[in-house]
Amino acid sequence: MGLHLALFIFLASLCSTLSKHVEHGSIQVDGAQAIAEIDDNFICATMDWWPHDKCDYNYCSWGYASVTNLDLSHPLLTKAIQALKPLRIRIGGSLQDRVMYDVGSLKSPCHPFQKTEGELFGFSKGCLHMNRWDELNHFFNQTGAMLTFGLNALCGRNKVSETIWEGDWDPSNAKDLINYTISKRYKVDSWEFGNELSGKGIGASVDAAQYGKDLKNLKQTLNTLYQNSKFKPSLIAPGGFYEKEWFDKLLQASGSGTVDVLSHHIYNLGPGSDDESLENKILDPEYLSGVESIFRNVAESIQKNGPWSSAWVGEAGGAYNSGGRYVSNTFVDSFWYLDQLGIASKYNTKVYCRQTLIGGNYGLLNTTTFTPNPDYYRQVYALLWHQLMGKSVLAASNDASSPFLRTYAHCSKGRDGITLLLINFSNRNRFILTVGGGENVSSGINEDAKSIRVEKSFSYRLKRTFSWVGRKGSDITFREEYHLTAKDYNLRSQTMMLNGIPLELSNDGEIPTMTPVQSNVHSRISIAPLSIAFIVYPDFDAPACNGRKKH
Repeated sequence: MGLHLALFIFLASLCSTLSKHVEHGSIQVDGAQAIAEIDDNFICATMDWWPHDKCDYNYCSWGYASVTNLDLSHPLLTKAIQALKPLRIRIGGSLQDRVMYDVGSLKSPCHPFQKTEGELFGFSKGCLHMNRWDELNHFFNQTGAMLTFGLNALCGRNKVSETIWEGDWDPSNAKDLINYTISKRYKVDSWEFGNELSGKGIGASVDAAQYGKDLKNLKQTLNTLYQNSKFKPSLIAPGGFYEKEWFDKLLQASGSGTVDVLSHHIYNLGPGSDDESLENKILDPEYLSGVESIFRNVAESIQKNGPWSSAWVGEAGGAYNSGGRYVSNTFVDSFWYLDQLGIASKYNTKVYCRQTLIGGNYGLLNTTTFTPNPDYYRQVYALLWHQLMGKSVLAASNDASSPFLRTYAHCSKGRDGITLLLINFSNRNRFILTVGGGENVSSGINEDAKSIRVEKSFSYRLKRTFSWVGRKGSDITFREEYHLTAKDYNLRSQTMMLNGIPLELSNDGEIPTMTPVQSNVHSRISIAPLSIAFIVYPDFDAPACNGRKKH
């Protein structure tokens, strides 16, 4: 009763402060069958190579967060990753294809990255020393992280124009690194080949047929080196921006069974230079919907040309060039990010890697203090998505006349029922919602992006609600609610409120407990303006979720 009263008071205060308009509607969830499935470790974060003197728009946001110099002994870093266990970490980024590995038969000197005019991205080649590789692997083992490592795919090639590189890839340095890794019994879950070399490329590009040929070579090398190992890592490529013709050709050229994962990058918000423009895009659901065509086309490329592969988002930071200085590390950045997680899930995207764990303006952790930025609390499995959203994705839609309400549904993780993710982009509308089940719910994938319209009378909504909530004889009469808002209703705040309480580390650096409030399962849901909510129905009768408690 106390928790219910606390939620009532919290929502009432929000409504009186923010709400100018109330809109009633209903949510329909089809629990009969799943429309897609994500991996258990869907949530992923990246670590980048950028040195401290990487600057954008006259601001240097990376500090000492590079793969080569990040303080792995910092207790907050360890606690953050352990709280997300098992968190996938992808090591990669723009300078990935300029990294040499100081091992084996490497003939050339192995020096740190240095600013060098005329070189790719304005930096010289860099070096990964094996003592640092040892430190990284011990750290990942200690924290329980799963590692995806991006290999240098330009090694041995020749630059023939401003952006085009030709010639066969030289695998010798990569082979020595992999051999060393195996000899040390380090577990790299997957090796990724190249970074943003697809299509026109970002700074450099490689022809798809040549890329496919090199991937076949790398796959054969991995099969040979790991032939006596019980564990076989996956091969991921190309880690670039999706261009249909190039991606289709890559899958065709590399052949059946070569590419285990087709990875692509998304920075759909544009550059991080204009904070106002960035915030407007983030709060515009119509603009955010534009990214759906990318997920749809990637899925089609796999279906037609490489059904043995699965889709990953290997890197996504919203705004490129290190993100927006006053936006990407604040509460408002949550809206595009969670919306994109929901969209990606609907198209069978198995893994989604957020740029970055730490570094730049878009890091989940503050580069200087290592304390969590707002996105950390929603992005990471162990905190909300990981605790609540299971593998199976369900079709969900709403009949609100406003386009500012987003609705996503998954089978709940580790227990019966479903979990809803609701996002209210409106700065004036508060939504009062009932929830029902139905077989003809739009998935939003093969249909126009329009909500199913249902009869809006209160008696109809009430009938639909009571028709599915809870199984016969069930004692569960409550649902769990996690309402997320910005502190003081300031979208640029770096403090997030969970059910009206600030999310902050404890004095000894522990991640706060994510405690829900409980509401009567038959009552209507209230979603305040500019807020996000996870709603858990423990006894929603969804056949698609039966027997999925482990997921």
